[in-house]
Amino acid sequence: MIDPRIKIRHIACFLEVARLRSVVNAAEALNISQPAATKTVQELEEVLGGSLFDRSRRRLSLTPFGEIFYRYASTSIAALRQGIDAARGAQETTLVKIGALPSVSARILPEAVRRFTLSEPGIKSRIITGPNNYLLAQLRSGDVDLVIGRMAEPELMLGLSFEHLYSEQVVIAVRPDHPLLDEQEFTLSMVEGYQTLLPTPGSVIRPLVERILLAYGIGEGREEIETVSNAFGRAYIRQTDAIWFISEGVVAEDIADGHLRLLPFDMSETLGPVGFTTRNDTTLALATSALMQTVRDVAAGLRQAS
Repeated sequence: MIDPRIKIRHIACFLEVARLRSVVNAAEALNISQPAATKTVQELEEVLGGSLFDRSRRRLSLTPFGEIFYRYASTSIAALRQGIDAARGAQETTLVKIGALPSVSARILPEAVRRFTLSEPGIKSRIITGPNNYLLAQLRSGDVDLVIGRMAEPELMLGLSFEHLYSEQVVIAVRPDHPLLDEQEFTLSMVEGYQTLLPTPGSVIRPLVERILLAYGIGEGREEIETVSNAFGRAYIRQTDAIWFISEGVVAEDIADGHLRLLPFDMSETLGPVGFTTRNDTTLALATSALMQTVRDVAAGLRQAS
């Protein structure tokens, strides 16, 4: 039997604090007072017999003990939510909730959703985008039915499955008349004198970009702008000499239309799998499965075109 002292409010509060890394923000999101949120987490820690959060820094982080509990707690809440929806009349079949990394949102998802809405007019789609860690948290809690994007690191895949669709690399995008495009023999070290736009530290491709820069002796002294906003990145590099390290799918249409160009550098080291991430413990609704098949069809066409 589960310890009767553990209530759903304990799990919900813990998950929200873990997501926001702040008791204050979690209390606001849950519409409770900060002391109540603090007490709720402390009660859960007393029952479990261990500290869930490292409180030594300004922003909270999960302890190893908390990481383990988080994976199972989020999965259990997701399963409970799915059961409630099913009992209320299979509401989940009328709404497919998709977590998509920016590269997928720009490249294959628009066409897939267009085809899906034509073939399944009674089903709504909800697209949520953001960094990978955020989307995986949404998946574990049941706020999205699946995530489409790069495969996460193995330690983040506990309880999750990945299905490969296609591979994608990071590219270096600039405006069409950027001065580096005139270099006869371009080398990556030449970017050091320019502003660089990088994905945020929580993104899947950030470590790949950092390794490339480090390998070519490019230090941290350059001026950096971190962003996950494709709209900002696209607008900023078209107006400045900044250089954008970004997933190929985000700028594929811009390159094809001539609005942006790529610096001539081999980025094949950053090539990685893109696909579906789903929960192992959940049976996918028919609508979700139908959308996944449409995405597979669009991805197959992408592979053939390349």
